[in-house]
Amino acid sequence: MPGTRSSGLLALGGIALAAVLAVLGHLEVNDNLDPWSLTVSDFAVSDRGGVIDTAMAVLAAATVVLLPALRRAGTGRFAGALLVAWSGGLLAAALVPTNEPGLPMDTAAYVHRYASVVAFLALPVAGWLLAPRLGGRAAGWVRGLALTSLVLAAAMIWSAYPGDRELIGLVERLLILAEVALLAVVAGTLLRHPARRDHGVVAPNERRAPASTGCHNSMIGEVTPARGA
Repeated sequence: MPGTRSSGLLALGGIALAAVLAVLGHLEVNDNLDPWSLTVSDFAVSDRGGVIDTAMAVLAAATVVLLPALRRAGTGRFAGALLVAWSGGLLAAALVPTNEPGLPMDTAAYVHRYASVVAFLALPVAGWLLAPRLGGRAAGWVRGLALTSLVLAAAMIWSAYPGDRELIGLVERLLILAEVALLAVVAGTLLRHPARRDHGVVAPNERRAPASTGCHNSMIGEVTPARGA
């Protein structure tokens, strides 16, 4: 399906652009910011409205581009709703800033935090639900990345509360890397193997039995005389 391939290509382009912008956002900030102990949001607030915020918005848009193609592949409503939650959480985090590092959290910072939590948890669960529709090696990659993301999300929650933010910046960046990779695998699979309604995305090495086999066997049974007749 040309539309499905176009969706995959546009989404991959958006993911790549978001990755480049995020890297640039880290290079342009104050040298006093420590990426191991400070989150991406801490970097973004130092350059409000800059490239990191733009990267989050671009990544949200890239996900939205995939939704029609995934719907044609027969993905369930719950998986689609989770992808919308991921996109909405990213967009909310981009629009509503957290507080400056070291300052007490205000209402905007709490909105930013919980929008990020929703996004980080929604995508791996959506990926796990999408995996059976992707087929082949893509399904295994998506499941592995989904589990990795959930483990890293749990580690980040531990660091944010009882862990006294120990290495929270490193854990969050690994989490983002795993989730962006998951999204890229989904987009790449749609680009290489078009979605088929009610059958998901079928890899070339997945062979289906001919539809007429059952009917053919039935006809053989009908015309073959019974033993002893």
